[in-house]
Parts: sequence; structure tokens; C-alpha cells
Amino acid sequence: MRRPGRAAYLLFLLFMISALSACRSTADGRQHQPDQQQSFPRYIFYFIGDGMGLAQVALGEALAGEQGGLAMLRMPVTGLMTTYALDRSITDSAAAGTAMATGYKTTVGTIARNDRHSADLTTIAEAARDHGFGVGIVSSVSIDHATPACFYAHADSRNEYGAIARQMAQSGFDYFGGGYALSALRDDTLDDELRRLMLQKGYTIAAGKEAIEATLPGSRCWAVGAVDSKGALAYEIDRNEEDADLAFFTRHGIRLLDHHRGFFLMVEGGKIDWACHANDGATVSREVKAFDRAIGEALAFYRSHPDETLIIVTADHECGGLALGNNQVRYSGRPSLLDYQQLSLERFSAKVRAWSGSGRVSFPMAMDSLRVYFGLGNIDLDPLLALSPPDSIDLAKAYQACMTSSEELNTYGRSDPFTSSAVALLNRKAGIGWTTGHHTSIPVPVFALGRGQERFGGSYDNTELAKKMMDLCGLNTVAKE
Repeated sequence: MRRPGRAAYLLFLLFMISALSACRSTADGRQHQPDQQQSFPRYIFYFIGDGMGLAQVALGEALAGEQGGLAMLRMPVTGLMTTYALDRSITDSAAAGTAMATGYKTTVGTIARNDRHSADLTTIAEAARDHGFGVGIVSSVSIDHATPACFYAHADSRNEYGAIARQMAQSGFDYFGGGYALSALRDDTLDDELRRLMLQKGYTIAAGKEAIEATLPGSRCWAVGAVDSKGALAYEIDRNEEDADLAFFTRHGIRLLDHHRGFFLMVEGGKIDWACHANDGATVSREVKAFDRAIGEALAFYRSHPDETLIIVTADHECGGLALGNNQVRYSGRPSLLDYQQLSLERFSAKVRAWSGSGRVSFPMAMDSLRVYFGLGNIDLDPLLALSPPDSIDLAKAYQACMTSSEELNTYGRSDPFTSSAVALLNRKAGIGWTTGHHTSIPVPVFALGRGQERFGGSYDNTELAKKMMDLCGLNTVAKE
């Protein structure tokens, strides 16, 4: 075998010296702060599609239409990630978010804390802040919900919404965007306290597009959109065009953070999960596409900073056990039928509850609404939307049941029998199926682009994803004691 020449040895020696220099420590033992010439990414994007498994991505791609497909699928590196929690195989967003934010497993319901000895775990966002990076957290659900909370807060339970929200002000992060705080909506006194704390720490509270656009780089900002009773942005399928979407909050997060030496921005598409809990395929596809538009904002930034940017796209877990295929249509599924749905299951169910309260909407009138909002029964749109006699009988039974039901929506949009039957019927005709209204333990995809992208291929655990990111970005950390 031919031995390497002297030139090769010299090149290897220069490489090792360069690597050691980039990782050297200062005299006081702290890690050396890399400058603009170092090998670490300066701009780190961490996109988390809550509940988004491979099937959800495929459904979004199938319905992407003339947009040219999903941007995340054009990223050059793909990996596969396991999601189990410390205490069970099917995780929740708190345990999964903790693993993805810190590199450590914890128990279900725990926020960035090691449940075994109650130690706070340093998150990648906190480490980025301590290294002088700007830090932003964006979510389409409430900002004190489990996934965003895992990056800035520490709590024994994800249900400690008030305690979690208060930690925003203490985080030292530069930007919070998207949903409001659920805890503040539930308690006016806490709302006043939270606003006061944020103002005292120098945050501008910018509500609505104009106020957000007027906020200057260098200002700490809590940017809030039009939210529902849970503090979340509207589902994309229900959103008014003038309301800010996830891409808007991502774009302005980049704008407000870009004055820093570098930045870390976590963006969660939280309502993918909520739509999956409701088994609402059309709404899921729109949420995936809205999430992908936010990724597009990072890709646009990457094109101007290709050697300094890392973009990771993944999910905390899969939700719903979604399948693109069912026994009814077998090999002739048509996901495009979902495009005829005009409202989310949650929004249409609110209409049905109003019908039940008024008693003024007959079954034929209700069926007219299905034609308008779901296309069901409108064969002029597509023959596959025709209703068979069994379909009509099932809908009639569901209508009668909901007219006497006082059932309210739960956190994730469970609906009345009539709406559930209509959505399930359209899903079946489109050729998709669901196995559960809850999470599953199916591994989830990871997509990567930018400096160090090659490290994220293959199969690994969610804790390893966080460790890979911290190592690549020079943000290695340990639990706070």
C-alpha cells in the first residue's frame, strides 16, 4: 500500500492545529468564543413540526400543488430519529422537547428538567445565549406550551403554565413570536403581571403585523399574532389573509436577530399536532405547508449566508398514526379531494354547536353546508364526492346525535358527531386513514442543510440530535446543578 507523503502529513497537522485552536479554552476555563472566521455555524435554525411524521410530510407534499413541493424535501441530508421518553415508549411534547433541547431523556410531562434528581437541564437555546448569540423562540401555539417551553423554562410539569410563562422574562432571550401565553388568557391578574415583567426586562410587546414590523433590530420583542382562546394562531385553513402566519414570525425573527454576532432560532409548527389529534387530514396538510413556508424563510437567509448557516427540520413525535392508503379506496387514493375542505374540523364544529343551540338548522340545510365546506355530495366538483345511501344514513344519525349533545371541544379540537363523521368521510374518500387520536412511537424524519449537514444523516435518538447540534455549534453544556 502506498504511504501518505510528507505533504499529506503536513496538511493533516495543519488541520489538527486549526481544530484545536477553534476549541481552545480561555484562562478562566470558559470555552473560547469563536469569531467570524471560526468553523462553527453562526446562524442556527431549529424547526420542529409537532406531531409531524413521514406520512404528514408526504401528505403535505401531495397537496403542495403548483408551489413545486415542500422546501424541506429539497434539503440534501435526511435522517431518522427515535422519540421515546425516559418512562415510556410513546412520548409527549414535554419529554420529547426536553430531549431535543438538552440532549437528555426525561419523564413524560417534564420541562427541561432531569426528573430523577430535579436538576435543571441547560438547553441549546440557553447555551447559545451564554455564547453571545441572539435567541428567538417562535410557535404557532401558545408560547407557554410544552415544546417552546422546553427551550426557555424549567418545570416539573408542563401544566405549570403560569410559572413557565414568567420564565420568559428571566430567560434573557431576544425574541418570542407567534402565540400568546395560555396562562395569561386564563388569569387577568397573571396577564398584568406577565406584561409588567416583560416590560421591566426591556421587551417590547408588539401585537399585530404593524407593531411587529415597526419593531427595530436590537429591541427585545414579544411579537403576538391574532390568537384563539388557547393562545394559538388560527389553523392555516381558517386564517384570515391579513393575519400573521408562522412564516411572518420567522421572517421577523430573522430580521430582529440578525444584528447579533450569530443567532439561534427555534420555530415550532405546533398545530400540525393538534390537527392530527383531531384526525383532520385537510387541516394537517395546510399546517405542514404553512410550516414549510416558514422553513422557506430560513432557506432564503441561507442563500445569503451558505457557509455560516445550519438548518435542521424535524418533529418531536408522530401523532395520529396517519396512513396514506386505506381499505376503502385501496390503490386509488386521491389526497387532492382534501382540498375541497374549506374549514378546520374545529371551526366547522363551532358552527354545528351553534345549530344545536338555535334549533333552526334542518338536516337538509346541514347537508348543504357539507357541500359548501367539504364538497361532500357535490359530484360537479368530482364524482368521488358522491354520497352513497350508507354515507347519508351515517350522516343523518350523526346529525341527530349532535343536535342533543352539549359536548365541548377539548384541547386538541375533538368535535361533535356530525363534523367528525363528515371529516372522516372525506378522509376515507381521499384515501387516508388514522389509527389513533393520540401520539405514536413511530420514528420521525430529520432534514438538514448547511454547515455540518453531513452529521445528521442516518438513524439516531432525539437526544443525539441535540448533542450533534451542540457539538457542531460549539455549545456543549451540562445540566445545571
